[in-house]
Parts: sequence; structure tokens; C-alpha cells
Amino acid sequence: MTAPVTVRLASDADAPALAAFVAADAQASAFHTPAWQSAVTRACGHEAVALVAERGGGIVAMLPFHVVHSPLFGRALVSTGFAVGGGMLGDAACAEQLYAAACELAVRRNVPTIELRGGPLPQARGWHVKTDSHAGFVAPLAADDEAQLLAIPRKQRAEVRKGLAHPLEVRVGHSAQDRAMHYAVYAESVRNLGTPVFPRALFDAVLDAFGSDADILTVLHDGAPVASVLSLYHRGAVLPYWGGGTRAARTLRANDVMYYALMNHARQRGCDRFDFGRSKVDTGAYHFKRNWGFAPEPLAYAHWTADGMAPRDINPLSPRYRARIAAWQRLPLGIANRLGPWIARGLA
Repeated sequence: MTAPVTVRLASDADAPALAAFVAADAQASAFHTPAWQSAVTRACGHEAVALVAERGGGIVAMLPFHVVHSPLFGRALVSTGFAVGGGMLGDAACAEQLYAAACELAVRRNVPTIELRGGPLPQARGWHVKTDSHAGFVAPLAADDEAQLLAIPRKQRAEVRKGLAHPLEVRVGHSAQDRAMHYAVYAESVRNLGTPVFPRALFDAVLDAFGSDADILTVLHDGAPVASVLSLYHRGAVLPYWGGGTRAARTLRANDVMYYALMNHARQRGCDRFDFGRSKVDTGAYHFKRNWGFAPEPLAYAHWTADGMAPRDINPLSPRYRARIAAWQRLPLGIANRLGPWIARGLA
């Protein structure tokens, strides 16, 4: 007779067992790791919690969350905060019990929304599933630099070659200077897109928590940074996570050089896959990744809301934000960088 499954909220004493469980699960992403969970909490104050399913005294499944709180965007249990992935790990037979426990936890904590960014899809009533809003992009890395260049489709390869013809310098590191250059470039990039920048503390916390499994690659022109990306390395894949470029980067094709250089750097580190992350379907980023030869793979997300409550709306493409995005794009960079982190903490 199979032992029954029990579900409970994990305590601090469960941390070593949970870390071991995540490390052993083949489906675990970088966003399930204790490094990610703790970095988000330390930088933004969103509490990390986890529900665990046990059978015979051992953990057989877990569901991590950040308890996100924002005066602008409300409260939510998010699996996981600031991540493109998350959700349940382990025995899928435990999924519905974990999801039911998550709903109970949300009610107890007066949290009106639960968001799942991965894992088995909930089947119970009250959950809403989206399978056509986002896509992921992953492709294998080539054998060497030249093969990597030739693997890029012809039109995009021409853009990379134009960039390589400019006197650009590529730098990789974790230092205070690397961090400052990345944040300056990234902050300008997202202001130009009309969205608030995340707190500098979030990038620092992730770099500190991941150690050698994260770094910054920056492209410089005449000594000035024009494109930069903070990447995570997880189980043989590189994930360029927070990247952008200045206005000068477009003419220099510095973003194209940046991603090509990262592919080569990741291979030299021992990676065999390039995970271009997720994009909303039919957006500029979605088509940019397709132009690089990456095939979109649909991603499934789910959310639950308490009775009578509307889900959070943090989608920058939402019609309600169009005027605000246009206004944000006109803000002086200094003002955007002061206001942005306070707003962006709630966009987990």
C-alpha cells in the first residue's frame, strides 16, 4: 500500500532538504534554486516560501513562491518572482494537492492572486491557463566561433558581421565596474522602452548568490559601454537574462555582437545550449529571436484569483499602460532611475 501524501508549508529547517531536492530534479530551473529565491528576498523584500509534499517522511514534490507585495500592483504568490520560470517540481501526482494548499495559503495571507510560471498545469476549477501568450527559445551551441556565426541565418549574420567590423571591445566579469556599466546600459535601455528599471540591488544580489554561475558581458566602443547583459549558467545552458543597449548600440550593431560573443563565451565555459528566454508572442523581441534561427516553443502559465478579484495586470503591452509608457520614455534618465526601482519592485 502506497503511503499517503501530506502537504505543508516548509520551515527554515527544511532548507537543506529542499536544496538537495532541487539539485536532484532534472526539471529544476535556475529560478527554483535557493540562490534565486534568496536573492529576490534580499534585494526586494519579497518573502520566499515553499509548499512541500511528503510521502513516508521524504519530500516528493515542492512548489516555491515569492510573496510579492506592491502598493501599485497589489499582492500575489508568484512562482517565482522576477523569473520566466518556476512552478511545481517533483511527482506530478501531487500537483493538485499542492495547488489546493497554495489557494488556502493565499486566502490565509489575504493574497488575491497566484501566478504559476511553469510546472504541471492545474486542473481544478478557479485556475486560468494560458498556452498562447509566451514562447521560449532554446538552441544548441555550435562547435566553434566560425560555426556559430554560420549557424545564424543569413540576414541576421550580416548584422553581426557589420557589428564585428566596428572597433568594439568585449569584456566579461563580475567586478564593481562591470556591474556599474551593466546597470547604466540596462537602465537607459528599459527607459527607452518605457518601463521602469529594476533595483540595482537585485542584480547585485543575483550575481552574489550565483557566484561563478553568473556574469556580465559588456560591449564597449571607444571605452564607453554600449551593450551589456547579465547571464545565468545552469546545467549546460546560458541564459542571457537582463540585457540591453544604448541608442548608439543600434548603429554599431552592438547588441548583435553581444549575443554572438556570449554564445562563444558560453561554449568556452562548457555550455552546449543557448536559452534566449521567453518573449510575448508576436512582439519585437519574439521576432528578433526568430531572426537568430531560434524556434519558438509555447510556454504555459496559470493563475488563480480569489472570488470576485481581478488578476494582477503587469503586462507592459496592456492598453491601460500605453500612455504611461509613452510618458516614461520622455523622462530624463536620472529621474527614471530614481523612480523606476520603487515601481519595479512590484513587477516580480
